Amino acid sequence: MWEVKLPQLGSSMVDAEIVKWLKNEGDNVEEGEPLVEIDTAKAVTTLPCPKGGVLKQIITKEGSVVKVGEIIALIDTA
Repeated sequence: MWEVKLPQLGSSMVDAEIVKWLKNEGDNVEEGEPLVEIDTAKAVTTLPCPKGGVLKQIITKEGSVVKVGEIIALIDTA
């Protein structure tokens, strides 16, 4: 199982809001394809999927604010 964590996109970024999941639990995902939109203090950006597999669990729901490094989803890479 691969843990998708909120990356630090800038030196001053400490958290971000999950705006919209672009995939649903159970969907097949490819490495590099758009996975989720986040809103940092500076801009809304799309995070790519870090690994291919199946999106097993969305841990952080839309509208939630998470800190850098927190797990936001799980991908089954088996």
